[in-house]
Amino acid sequence: MKKLTVKVAKGYDILIEKGILSSCGAYIRAVSQAEKVCLISDSNVCEFYGETVEKQLKAAGFEVFTFVFPAGEASKTTDTVIQMAEFLAEKELTRKDLVVALGGGVTGDMAGLAAAVYLRGIDFVQIPTSLLAQVDSSVGGKTAVDLPQGKNLFGAFHQPVLVLIDPDTLDTLPPHYFADGMAEAIKMGCIKSASLFEKIEKNDAHGIIEDIIYECVKRKAEVVERDEKEQGERALLNFGHTAGHAIEKLHNFTTISHGEAVGIGMVLLCEAGERNGLTQAGCAKRIAAVLKQYGLQTADTHPLDEIVAAMRSDKKRTGSAIKLVLLHQIGDGYIHPVPFDTVPAFFDV
Repeated sequence: MKKLTVKVAKGYDILIEKGILSSCGAYIRAVSQAEKVCLISDSNVCEFYGETVEKQLKAAGFEVFTFVFPAGEASKTTDTVIQMAEFLAEKELTRKDLVVALGGGVTGDMAGLAAAVYLRGIDFVQIPTSLLAQVDSSVGGKTAVDLPQGKNLFGAFHQPVLVLIDPDTLDTLPPHYFADGMAEAIKMGCIKSASLFEKIEKNDAHGIIEDIIYECVKRKAEVVERDEKEQGERALLNFGHTAGHAIEKLHNFTTISHGEAVGIGMVLLCEAGERNGLTQAGCAKRIAAVLKQYGLQTADTHPLDEIVAAMRSDKKRTGSAIKLVLLHQIGDGYIHPVPFDTVPAFFDV
């Protein structure tokens, strides 16, 4: 087993081990004296792993109630979170009780937000089953849902009390969703670790996926410890996301995945950085090559001017500027504010 501790607030452990789902109840009981647990999962993941986790939780002495929502980004709305909160109230969970999120990034984001707002905050555990959630979204306490105006605009910081990562769950992941998670792993290499980027670039990630998960989580945990509420360094984790979220919005959050959009965003940002003399030449080409290696897109169907216009509602806009994350070179990211009025020129549109 690999173990990391995130040293924020009360602090919490991240445990990485193949097969840990089959003993998850004992690990959860070790961090919670709850009587009731609400297991939240989507319709796809629950079919594979819901029964196993339910049995484990009951064996650990929890009374378990399960909330299942339709799988997909289309469910990531305030309406769904309100349904979750109403379910928690209906089952009479108290402040000492617990939410367990079983699924990918959408599940973790929504279950975490429901836990953050119900009774002004109850504990929750993350059990990420997608690669994207395992390498990124399950760690750090960001919870949110989408609004019609943009991605993840309605949310809260709410740290989990435990994260359990079982790489075996990736065996049931369709290739598209594995690739989706690789975009976030590539992102971490781009901003924080040239060696991680090279490892992904020169190997088949399937064969070293536990090492990739561990390094991504370790890097993210270190950033979160230094900047829990994204006042500075943590914004680096948004590399590719400003353009990526704009692309998702243009697709109405349906016809393109988060990882695909972020990958395209990374290429766009590096191309703009190179054009403006702020990024080492060749970075965009190298990133595009590794994205293609894992079956990810490197360009969108929407014109660049539409993507730039859609960035207007991004939450990383501050006053009259947008904080763009650029690279000096692979492994070295930095924040570069661009005055809002000059954003089109920055992207050469």
